[in-house]
Amino acid sequence: MKKKYLIVIADYYKDISKGLLTSALRLIPKTSLVKILYVPGVFEIPVTISKNIKKYDAFLALGCVIKGQTPHFDFISQASTNAIMDLSIINKKPIGNGIITCLNMKQAKARKNKGAEAAKAVISVISQK
Repeated sequence: MKKKYLIVIADYYKDISKGLLTSALRLIPKTSLVKILYVPGVFEIPVTISKNIKKYDAFLALGCVIKGQTPHFDFISQASTNAIMDLSIINKKPIGNGIITCLNMKQAKARKNKGAEAAKAVISVISQK
C-alpha cells in the first residue's frame, strides 16, 4: 500500500527551505503519495500537521530559524520542537523534524541538505513492523 506523506515547510527563508525540500524529496520513495503545504514560519508547522494528522501516514517538518538579537529564537525553536514531538508520540505517527536552527545565514546555507536526514528518519520509522 502506498504511504502518504505530508511535508509542511516554512518558507520564511525561501532559499534554505527549497534546499531542505529538495534533499527530502530525493529520499521519499517514488511510489509514495506526497503533499506539500507551505506556512509562513516554523511556529505554524505543528498546528498544520495537527489539522492533517489523520489524513497521512508520515510527516516532515521543514524550515529554518536563525538567531537574532532577541530571545525569540529560543522560544520558537523550543516550542516547535516540543509540539512536533508531542504530536508524534500522541498520534503514534512519525514526524521528521527538519527544522534547522542556526546562528547565522552561513550556517543555514551549509545545512540545506538536512531535509534528507529528516526524511531518512521518517522512512525508517514508517518501515518498522
